Order: sequence, then structure tokens, then C-alpha cells
Amino acid sequence: MNTTRPEPTTPEPPTTPRADATGTGRIVLLTTSHRVAPGLLSWPAWQALRTADRVLCSDGAHPQLPYLREAGTAVDEAAPTAQELVDACAGGRTVVVVATGEGEPALTDGLARLAGSGRVAMPELELLPASYDLPGARLLDLVQVMDRIRAECVWSSQKTHEGLAKYAIEEAYELVEAIEQGDRDELREELGDVLLQVVFHARIAEEDPETPFSIDDVAGGIVTKLIHRHPHVFGDETASTPEEVKEHWLRTKATEKRRESVTDGVPLGQPGLALAAKLASRVHNAGLDVPLPAGEGIGYELLALAARAEAEGVDPEAALRVAARAYRDAIRETEGEIRETKGEESR
Repeated sequence: MNTTRPEPTTPEPPTTPRADATGTGRIVLLTTSHRVAPGLLSWPAWQALRTADRVLCSDGAHPQLPYLREAGTAVDEAAPTAQELVDACAGGRTVVVVATGEGEPALTDGLARLAGSGRVAMPELELLPASYDLPGARLLDLVQVMDRIRAECVWSSQKTHEGLAKYAIEEAYELVEAIEQGDRDELREELGDVLLQVVFHARIAEEDPETPFSIDDVAGGIVTKLIHRHPHVFGDETASTPEEVKEHWLRTKATEKRRESVTDGVPLGQPGLALAAKLASRVHNAGLDVPLPAGEGIGYELLALAARAEAEGVDPEAALRVAARAYRDAIRETEGEIRETKGEESR
């Protein structure tokens, strides 16, 4: 593993610091993200650090300190009160506070009280983010939290892929239900539960003695797949309609999988209507002419309905759930009428 620390970006300071016309000075609260490598700070942050009269940090183990000092910035390990910080800015001085992970709530609350009192000439106050989270940064937190839970939780530490399989199915169904109900809060929560299953399984996979893999391997695999199956986005192909996109996807997928049958890869354990529709879809996409098997009974009738739904672009599972919910509502309405009738009779 490469343990060499990244070289900090240290631009040359401007020739003159920003003057403070009021003489009350300036307080800069410098915040950083623990998800970005220490030393990788923004240009405004380096400007503030290099032109400050004093730089303070209450945490002597702050990950940024070695990089700041290597860059020639003197940092005093101190935790001043709000009044002490205001006094340090007297005469137009600029003080930069390198915030801890908690964001210095006691200090900022104290400054707010001083400012609200109206009895203190307050310095200029500035919150300056020195590094920013990129999209998806909280996924790193999820991985870290899952790693700790796997190591320290007596329930989670004993789980296997097989033991968790049922939860993946349950969470997927709950996600579908949230989508169909149109509940945005529920949708966000259920997406998180599904994501948890992915991260949990990937964490378990790291412990396999023969073929371990990690969440990075999972993410890397899907990134490669998406790029390869979207040549109209990442390559020289063109696609102006959803049908052309689907054609690209199916063609590249067929090349990747090298399957002998269009039925390869269709999970037989999925719900029956979905299974029937998936098989009919594979037949349709492959341009095959395969008559439905002749037979009597509900099963063959449902198979024909599923194939018909697929041909019409309808998800038979979703359509049946809509009808089932309507049936559930009718049941509840009838039950309510019965209870109301019994209540009247009892009176």
C-alpha cells in the first residue's frame, strides 16, 4: 500500500492581505471535509491561511495540521473563548480558526451571543469551506459504518449471504410499494434499505477466504458494465430513441454473456407472473417464434395473460398489484359497512 502523503497545494500568497477598514478585524472559520484527503484545500482557503495574522486549532490531532505546517503555516493549538477570539482581532487583525469535525459549536454560539448583546464591536465573521464533498461522498460514511457494525455487532457479525437473502427480497418489494404509492419520503428510506443490503453483502464478501471482493469491486464492475453498454454515451455509437438504446444494451450484453439460450440468466425463483413475462420478453427480443405451450388450467391461462401483457408493454406484476390493492380497498369498505350495520343493530 502506498502510504506517501499527497503534496498539499500551496499557492503563493497575494502581495497584501485584505485590509479591514473598521479596525475590528476578521474571524474566518475554516471547515474541511474528512472525506477529502488532508492538504487538498481550496484556493480561497490557502489565501486566508497565508495572509492571516494568526491561525488557531483546538485539536492538536487535526488531520490538516501536518499539511499546513509543511506548507509553512504556523498553527497555534488553542481553544479561545468567543471574547478572547474577538480580542485577538483587535487592530484589524485576521484570525483563522481551523474547525474540528464538530464545527466549533461552542465558539460559534458564544460569538452569536456577543453579537446579539450589542455591547461588543464584532469582527467580520466568515465561514469558509476549505474542501467540499463530491456527489456520493456519504457513501464512504456508509461503508465505514457498515465495517464497524460488521466488526462489533453480535448480530451483524454472524450474518451470511444466505441468511440475508430474504431481506434483500423484502426490501426490494418495499421499494416497489413506495414507488407505486408515490410517497417520496418512503421512497428515499426504502432506497437506503436496498443500498444497505448491497453494502452489507459486499462487506461479508471481503471475508471469503478463497474469492474475496469488496464494495469497490462491486462498484467498479457496474461502472465498467454501464460504460460498455452505453457506447452511444461513452463511445462512437449513436442512439436517438429509447429503442436504439435498448438495442445497444442487448447487443453488448449478448456479447458479454455468450449465452447458449435466451433463457439463460432468467431467475426461476422470481414470482410466476414476472417469470412468464420475462421469458416472453426474451423470446420477443430474440425474434423467435415460440408458441405458448398448450395446456389446460389456471397456470396456462396466466401464462397467456402474462405473455399478452408483455406484448402490450404492461408489467403484469404491477398490473396485478394495482388490481389487488383495489380489491383490498373494496374488502375494507365492506368490512366497514358490516361494522357500521352491527353497531346500529346493537343500539
